Amino acid sequence: LECFEHAVNAVEPKQLVKSKMKFENSLLQVNGCSFDLKKFKNIYVVGGGKAGGKMAQAIEELLGNHVTAGAVNIPYGTKQNTQVIELNEASHPVPDEAGVKGSLRIMAIVDKAQENDLVICLISGGGSALLAAPLAVPGFPLSLADKQETTRLLLACGAGIGEINCLRKHLSALKGGRLLRLL
Repeated sequence: LECFEHAVNAVEPKQLVKSKMKFENSLLQVNGCSFDLKKFKNIYVVGGGKAGGKMAQAIEELLGNHVTAGAVNIPYGTKQNTQVIELNEASHPVPDEAGVKGSLRIMAIVDKAQENDLVICLISGGGSALLAAPLAVPGFPLSLADKQETTRLLLACGAGIGEINCLRKHLSALKGGRLLRLL
């Protein structure tokens, strides 16, 4: 039981983030990389996933008032609280309108980020459902209803998460590297 509890605690999202990030004297160290926060005008935090709320809490506890703004999509019923980073509850595994609205908020934050800003992106399991912005392609209208039905059909036929995520990335304005391209 003690071994099990140690293993669970080792992957608890808040503790895991804090074990990989250190902040002291304006220097943020992330898994061996260093960032001098004095060099950045703004620090934005965006993301989504089942662990997103706890990861956002850890970032706020580490960086305090250095965080300018943020938005993270989390599942309904998640009980985390943050001061600056907006936690937007949405549906998982079938996306919903709240996930789209939160994703649009994330895209707006990313869109206003400039060259001298730092964007911290928090992604965990469940992010592919929670970051639900349909891809807008000229001549190929894609709606939230289309994404919902696709997800339902994939779940009903027994598709694995790898298969589901492979399709989701082709239907998303954020997945498949598109969030990075927005940055």
